[in-house]
Amino acid sequence: MTGWRVGEISALALAVALFGADAVAQESLPDIDIGAPIAAATPAAAARAEDAQKAKVRVEAASETVFSGQQVNAVPFARPGEALEIVPGLSVTQHSGEGKANQYFLRGFQLDHGTDFSLTLDGMPINMRTHGHGQGYADANFLIPELLSSVVGRKGPYYADKGDFSSAGAVDMQYIDKLDHGFFRATGGSFAYGRLLGAKSFEVNGGNLLTAIESSIYNGPWTRPDEMRKINSVLRWSRGTQEDGVSITAMAYANRWFSTDQIPSRAVYGGVLPLWGNVDSTDGGDASRFSLSARWSQTEGAHSSRVEAYAIRSTLDLYNNFTYFLSHPDLGDQFRQFDRRTVLGVNAQHAYKYELAGLPIESRIGLESRYDNIRLGLQDSWRRQPYDTITNSHVAEGSVGLWTDTTVRFTPWLRATGGVRFDYFAASVGSLQDPLSAPKDENGAPIWTGPWNSGSKSATMGSPKVGVVIGPFEQTELFLNFGEGLHSTDVRGTVTRLSPADGSSVATIPLLVKQRGAEIGVRTTRLLEGLESSVALWWLNNDSENQFEGDSGSTSFGRPSRRYGIEIINHYTPASWLRMEGSVSLSHARFRGVDQQQALAWIDLLSPDAIGYGTYVGNAPGNYIPDSPNIVAMGQIEVGEATGPFAALRYRYLGERPLTEDGSFKSPATGTLNLRAGYRFDNGWSIQADAFNVTNSRSDMITYGYGSLIPSDPLYGLCKAGVAPSNVCSVGVMGRHFKPMEPPAVRVSITGPLPF
Repeated sequence: MTGWRVGEISALALAVALFGADAVAQESLPDIDIGAPIAAATPAAAARAEDAQKAKVRVEAASETVFSGQQVNAVPFARPGEALEIVPGLSVTQHSGEGKANQYFLRGFQLDHGTDFSLTLDGMPINMRTHGHGQGYADANFLIPELLSSVVGRKGPYYADKGDFSSAGAVDMQYIDKLDHGFFRATGGSFAYGRLLGAKSFEVNGGNLLTAIESSIYNGPWTRPDEMRKINSVLRWSRGTQEDGVSITAMAYANRWFSTDQIPSRAVYGGVLPLWGNVDSTDGGDASRFSLSARWSQTEGAHSSRVEAYAIRSTLDLYNNFTYFLSHPDLGDQFRQFDRRTVLGVNAQHAYKYELAGLPIESRIGLESRYDNIRLGLQDSWRRQPYDTITNSHVAEGSVGLWTDTTVRFTPWLRATGGVRFDYFAASVGSLQDPLSAPKDENGAPIWTGPWNSGSKSATMGSPKVGVVIGPFEQTELFLNFGEGLHSTDVRGTVTRLSPADGSSVATIPLLVKQRGAEIGVRTTRLLEGLESSVALWWLNNDSENQFEGDSGSTSFGRPSRRYGIEIINHYTPASWLRMEGSVSLSHARFRGVDQQQALAWIDLLSPDAIGYGTYVGNAPGNYIPDSPNIVAMGQIEVGEATGPFAALRYRYLGERPLTEDGSFKSPATGTLNLRAGYRFDNGWSIQADAFNVTNSRSDMITYGYGSLIPSDPLYGLCKAGVAPSNVCSVGVMGRHFKPMEPPAVRVSITGPLPF
C-alpha cells in the first residue's frame, strides 16, 4: 500500500508541475449524460424514465453503457434474458427450454450459461459458483423487465468493484422502488404463449410498497410442446432514494418445462427427425428461486455509503440428453443434474470526496462477502428416472473481496483512477456415495471414488486496475484502461483425484484463474447533433479457458487463450420521437499452446482400424475456441411519443463460429428481425403487437459440434454389436448439432391502469 500512496503523491506533484496550480483547480469535466428521452413503453415507464434521464453517469471506459429500464422495454424481445441484448455486443439465446439459463455471447466468448459474465440484480449475484450444470450458471428467467429502472453494462477487468465472473463483461440491473401509477399487462400469441403481469405501489408506514406478480405459459413450435409454466413475484418496501434511503425486497419464482434440445443435423437432412423434433421427449426441468434482500444508503456532504445484504434459496433439476445413445445404446444418455443451495452475502462500500494539493479526489473502499451452502450432483437417468449416481456432493464455499480505488481530476480534461482488489476463496467438498446408487464397472462392482474426491481448498488473488480519461477536445474523451481479474472454477475439480465415471486418475485444477485485459477507446458527441459514438479496441488473456462439453453439458479446465477485437457503438436521437442505435463488435479468439491430450486422442483415431470411420474429422488439435463468435451486430429504430402511435424495429446478427478446435465444423451465421407497432392512449391504456423473426430465418438458434449416436446411424449397430473399435464408438458420428430458429410469431399485449 505504501507504493500506491507514493505513486499517488508523485502523480499529483507531476500534474502541478506540468499544468500549474490554476489548471488543476479548474472546474471538473462534466459527466456524460447517457441516453435521451424516448417514448415510454408503459405509463409507469414514462414516470420513471424522466428520473432516469436526469441521472448523470461518470463513464470510465469507452465500452461502458448505461440504459434506463424504459429504453430496455422499448424494443421487442421474446424472453426475459433477451432484454439484456440492449448491451452492445451481447447476444443472448436459448437451447434447452424456457426455464434453463440462457446462452450468452460477448467479446469472442461463448459464455455458456454465465462463465466470465457477471449478472447482478439489486446487488444480488445471479451467477452460481460450483453449479450442478456449469460454473457461473446465471438464470435470468425470473427477471420482470418492466420493473427495471437501469441496466449498466461494463466489459473487461478494469473495475475494482467487480470480481468473480466479470472479466468478459458485467451487467448490473436495478429494479424501481416506486410506481406512480399501477398497471396490468395481458399478452397472448403464437404457439400458445400467454402472460399476465400486474404491478402497483402503495403508501405503507411512511414508505412505498411495490407489488408485482407475473404468470406465463408457452408451448413453442416443437413436436413435443415445452409446456412452460412460470409464476413470479416481487414485493418491495422502500423509503427515500437509491442514494439516501432503505429498502427490503422479497422475490419468489418457480418454473417447470419440457425442452427440445439441440438435434443432429444429419437426422434432419436424412428425414429421420422433423426440424422441430427431438430425440428424447422427456428432457426438461424445474427451477425455483426465493430471495430476501435489504439496502441501506446514505449521502451526507462529501461522504456516501451503501450496504446491501441478501439471502437466496434456489433449486434446479435438469434432464438433458445431448449424445442420445452414445454411452448407453439401450437406455439412452439422458442425465439428471440437480442443485440445491442457500446463498448469503453482503456488499458494502463507502466513498469520500476531498481535495489534496488543490486537486479534487474521490476515494472508495468496499467489501464483498458471499457464502454458498450447496448440495449438487449428476445421475444417469432414463425418462427422468435416475439409476446411477455419478456424483453427489455437499459443498461449502465462501469468499471475501476487499477493494479500493481513487479517482483524481488533474485538470478539467484529465482524470485518472487507480485501484486494487484482493479476493480470498475457501471451500470444502464432501463427496457422498453408497454401494447401491454408485456407478458400476463391467463386472458390476461399485466404482468407489467418493472418499478420494473429498477435501478442501483455498486461494487468494490480487488484481490491480488503472484507467485514464483524457478530454482536451470539446465533447470528446479518450479512455485508457488496464486491469487484472479472475474467475473461480468448480471447486469439485480442485479436489477430484479419481474420475467419478470410471475411477481413472485425473489431475486437480486451481480454484482461481487469472485474467488480464486492456482497452483503448474514444467517445464523442461532436460529430452530429444528437449522435453519441464510441470506438474501443480491446484485448483479454485468460490463463485457462473454460470449454463447453457437448456430451455432458458441463465445462472443463482448458488451455490459456487470447482474445482481441474492436467495438463500435452509436446512439442517435435526432428528435424526441425518433431514436436509432447500432453497434458492431468484431473479435478474434484463439487458444494458446498445444492441446496434448487432444493430439493423442486424434492420433488414436488415425490408427488403421479406426481411420475408415472418419471420426478423426473434427477431433484434430487446433487453436480455434469452439463457439467463439467473430462478429455480433445490432441495429434498432424506435419511433413515437408518450402518447399516440409508436413502433420499433430490431435486427440482431451473430456471425459464424468454429465448432471444433480444428475448425472442421462451423455454425451458420444467424440474423433475426423483430418488429413492434402499437398505440398509447392518453388515459393510460395501450395496445401493441410484437412480431418475431419476421423474415422467417431458417438459421440456428444455437449450434454445437461433437460426436453422438442415434439408432439410424450405421455406426450405432456396429458399436452395439462390438464390431467397431472402442475408440471410434466413444466418439460416435461427428457433426453439427443445432436448435433451429423459431418460426415467425406474433404476440399482442394490452396494457391498462389498475384503478384500485
